[in-house]
Amino acid sequence: KKKKKKKKKKKTMPLVGIDEEGLPHNPDLQVAQLKFLLTLEDEGIDKKKTWDELLGIIKEKSMAPFYSSLCRELQYPVDQDLMDELCAANKTKIEEFDAQMKDAEKNFGEVEMRDSLMNKAEYLCQIGNKEEAVSMFRQAYDKTVALGYRMDVVFYLLRIGLFYTDHEIIRSNIEKAQSLIEEGGDWDRRNRLKVYQGIYAMQIRDFKTAAINFFEAVSTFTSTELMNYSNFVKYAVFCLMVALPRSDLKEKVINGADILEVLHSFPELNQYVYSLYNCQYDKFFESLMWVEEEFKRDRYLSLHTRYYIREMRVKAYSQLLESYRSLSLQNMARSFGVSEGFIDRELSRFIACGRLHCRIDKVAGVVETNRPDSKNFLYQSSIKQGDLLLNRVQKLSRVINI
Repeated sequence: KKKKKKKKKKKTMPLVGIDEEGLPHNPDLQVAQLKFLLTLEDEGIDKKKTWDELLGIIKEKSMAPFYSSLCRELQYPVDQDLMDELCAANKTKIEEFDAQMKDAEKNFGEVEMRDSLMNKAEYLCQIGNKEEAVSMFRQAYDKTVALGYRMDVVFYLLRIGLFYTDHEIIRSNIEKAQSLIEEGGDWDRRNRLKVYQGIYAMQIRDFKTAAINFFEAVSTFTSTELMNYSNFVKYAVFCLMVALPRSDLKEKVINGADILEVLHSFPELNQYVYSLYNCQYDKFFESLMWVEEEFKRDRYLSLHTRYYIREMRVKAYSQLLESYRSLSLQNMARSFGVSEGFIDRELSRFIACGRLHCRIDKVAGVVETNRPDSKNFLYQSSIKQGDLLLNRVQKLSRVINI
């Protein structure tokens, strides 16, 4: 009897890992990344290898609609024989799904009808037929009662939005997902949603919101349908570095066990984090060059490359200047591994924009810090606002007297 019980336990063990595999890679966001790489004018990218990899996925998944739109957007010649083959495969499969839907409508109930709608929607999503896929998923959502299944449909729509960079679809479905979570979503889907929210926030340059969501999901990450864990940590670190002050950076990144595990196997990212924290500014500037390349080749981050690099340079300059009342341009240039002329131009620009609280004594070749007094600033602003209010009251009293 004891041996029989042990055998039963062994049979049930694999079932534990089913939910940990994540949702289906549909649509496959790697396809969208490969397409993005083909649009770049970057000599470091092997366009032929990227195209061959993308074409292999298109053939494997019979992605006729996606292949058609891809060739049109990139102005590539269409292989008509391949196109005919893909279209024929799509037609046969869709006819099978239509037959299943008719059979479910005549002979079965709402659950079977919902399953047949989902099967067709998933296939349309896989081959790149965006409009019809969205329409079918919405029909399936309307026929779904269980909260968990409705959340899964919303996640499909969110992935479609991320695949095609459709902000309207992403925004509306994030709101829908949040309302479903409030109704009683389970732990796994609640944590999964944080990753989707983080990616969207990162995509629209809200790095602070992205940092919060990514950090909360680091220890519970299961969204492998979006990216692998290493890439997720990379995005999390990028957002945390720009959004957090030095003290929080130590607590959440430097001392974060889950992030440290990836950092030790990712030397470029490791140097990026530690060079800023340890005030090794010359190495930090070297790391920024790597970060810039990573941003330019990432479909979520490419539009924010200049903004992010500028913000990180300001952060590094501020961190160094906070330690001194005055500092020579020569020493500052040596710390960052750049020329005096470069530092002079950089600081002048950021000082003029109000990003750095210091002034340059060009004659003495010194940078002098003038830290803003928060109490004095509040006092001055309250006096200004009081003057404006008195002026408006006087003008109003004149009008009333007349």
